[in-house]
Amino acid sequence: MFFVGLGKKDFLDEDRPISLEGGKAIIPSAIKAVEVARELGILVVWVVREHDPQGRDVEVFRRNFYGPGKLSPATKGSEGAELIDGLAIKEGDYKLVKTRFSAFFATHLHSLLQSNGINSVVVVGVQTPNCIRQTAFDAVSLDYQSVTVIVDATAAATPDIHLANILDMKNVGVATPTLQKWCQSNA
Repeated sequence: MFFVGLGKKDFLDEDRPISLEGGKAIIPSAIKAVEVARELGILVVWVVREHDPQGRDVEVFRRNFYGPGKLSPATKGSEGAELIDGLAIKEGDYKLVKTRFSAFFATHLHSLLQSNGINSVVVVGVQTPNCIRQTAFDAVSLDYQSVTVIVDATAAATPDIHLANILDMKNVGVATPTLQKWCQSNA
């Protein structure tokens, strides 16, 4: 399974108040990783945030962004909740909506993967210390045989934050190859 936690305009477009600086830089790597996964017949799961405009389903620390006259990032049906140009969910891909950091928390992802005989997870996207790390740690906790985070197809607020979180994931057995190494290992 190939997990893509990336793409919402509210998190990547520089003019958005909650955008991740440098997030757009990984888009070419994420696109390439998705293309390779599709070529290999790997299920691509787009894990996307879509929130209630009132923020009733968002983390407490972000609720100040929601409500009448507020930013309300990644609300269902909004322009900010659309995938950024260059990314597209295609036939055969799977879209999973989440409202928290981990793709496994309060979703049916684990059941979906188990019922399809999937025991390996590959993760790309933003934000390394939040969505990427939480999803990878949950996959490890759920005993997936292989958990991989492609280091140059993921990003954080700063390179130091990114690398610190990559190291933490390595310490629990998460594989952290570059896109090139991942592509070569699957060729």
